[in-house]
Amino acid sequence: MFGQWHPRLRSSALAQQACGVRGFGVRGFGMAVPKAAGAALTLLALAACAVGPDFAVPPAPPVSGYTPEGRPAATTSVDIAGGAAQRFDSGRDIPGEWWKVFHSRELDGLIAEALRANPSLQAAQAALWQAKENLYAQEGKLMPQLDANASATRQQFSPAEFGGTGAPFIFNLFQTTVNVSYAPDVFGGQRRLIEAQSALADYQRFQLEATYLTLTSNVVTAAVQEASLRGQIDATRDIIKSEIDQLDVVRNQFDAGAAARTDVLTQQSEVATAQATLPPLQKQLEQQRHVLLALIGRFPNDARSDHLTLASLRLPTDLPVSLPSQLVEQRPDVRVSQAQLHQASAQIGVAIANRLPQFTLTGDYGSAAVTTAALFTPSALIWSAAASGTQPLFHGFTLLHQQRAAEAAYDQAGAQYRSTVLAAFQNVADALRALQLDAATLKAQRAALRAASETLDLARGQYRLGAITYLILLNAQHSYQQARLAVVQAQAARFADTAALFQALGGGWWNRADVAPNPYTPDPDPASVAAPDTVPGTPAAKAAVQ
Repeated sequence: MFGQWHPRLRSSALAQQACGVRGFGVRGFGMAVPKAAGAALTLLALAACAVGPDFAVPPAPPVSGYTPEGRPAATTSVDIAGGAAQRFDSGRDIPGEWWKVFHSRELDGLIAEALRANPSLQAAQAALWQAKENLYAQEGKLMPQLDANASATRQQFSPAEFGGTGAPFIFNLFQTTVNVSYAPDVFGGQRRLIEAQSALADYQRFQLEATYLTLTSNVVTAAVQEASLRGQIDATRDIIKSEIDQLDVVRNQFDAGAAARTDVLTQQSEVATAQATLPPLQKQLEQQRHVLLALIGRFPNDARSDHLTLASLRLPTDLPVSLPSQLVEQRPDVRVSQAQLHQASAQIGVAIANRLPQFTLTGDYGSAAVTTAALFTPSALIWSAAASGTQPLFHGFTLLHQQRAAEAAYDQAGAQYRSTVLAAFQNVADALRALQLDAATLKAQRAALRAASETLDLARGQYRLGAITYLILLNAQHSYQQARLAVVQAQAARFADTAALFQALGGGWWNRADVAPNPYTPDPDPASVAAPDTVPGTPAAKAAVQ
């Protein structure tokens, strides 16, 4: 479905061919000894290459849209708060602070506090710094290791140890040396390890972006849900007041002999039923308030003074829809999966290199003398130089199966990548459909509320005149109550699903400039920290907030 990503190297022989190596191959052993002829030339050729597959970024899936009909149409509109029509602008860039399209100071303040104090975001940031430091540490292994040693020893020596006679004597030995050790990365195993560690740093970097996007989206969604619950509570209180007023009317009708006792009891039951719906909504509001407080890094007893309402939010009318070819570059979860695929690819090279010869060069240079004054004199000079190589011959097929396990891990990472890409396109399609249907739902619910309100007013007037039975009035009351709450829920759904679209498209992380610099090893290029890995083909955010 997604095309060929890069060549598969199923055996060490293929990997060796990629580096120009010939003549290897006793299957099942660590590696057969190469022919003596040309061994030196082989080592020189391998010094500039790394065994294993070279990773290539998977191409974007060959799809042109998110829905069967292609570019989505604008949504419908209705004359109510949050009922504006929304248009979809294909290929438009996404601002880094995408939540500002709602034009709410309260929402901006909540997200700013969450970005400062949320512990999950702080943990993801620290994990990225840790991965970068581990990468720098891994890169250091390509360089020679240099150590300085100094020692002072006092020792008693007996000639009898060598078959001699005489009294033992005591002497001092002072020694200083500089030790150098270097393991040439002939087959590129160390470079593949660095590549794997670099992929892990990319993984942590995009995990941070995913955490950032999830946090901001969750804050918006939680705030909208809290505002929706406050709206439903206000509507329920209005309904309760209306039911109580109607109870007074029924009682007056009963006193005048125009209503039965059962009508009074039924209306009392309606008042009690309406009142009973209020505590569950208040319970949900408190739970939602606790969720939001946790997201912004506060404890439940640390109440906020400001309260977001649906009326304080402005529904954005121009929405970006990224091109399908850009989605896989914009989604942090896809980039996380891509980094895992890259790491698995590098591990194949590591496993192959482990089956090939390993070389080490060592050297010591220093001075040794029985007195400190004699140190560093020509007669006290000591040095040594050594070269060693190790060729795995037979390890019980361990190295072979470790390579095959690395190849299987790559297959697993590839399948997980494809699954992540499919989910990304599904999320965008779901959000686009939801926005279109949310608008249609709000329009229908608004019409239902208008009709229910007019029906209820008419039924109340007719009931006072005795023109209808109480049962007809009761049905009109139920219809109005349901329609009133449904409108509030439909209004909230449009805001929540708008946030879901921004989240599904990646949230504009490539345009945000608040990336914290590494406090342990500062990046040499601050510009690359402010806007790292800008998505190819997307212009800088401009006129993004409508």
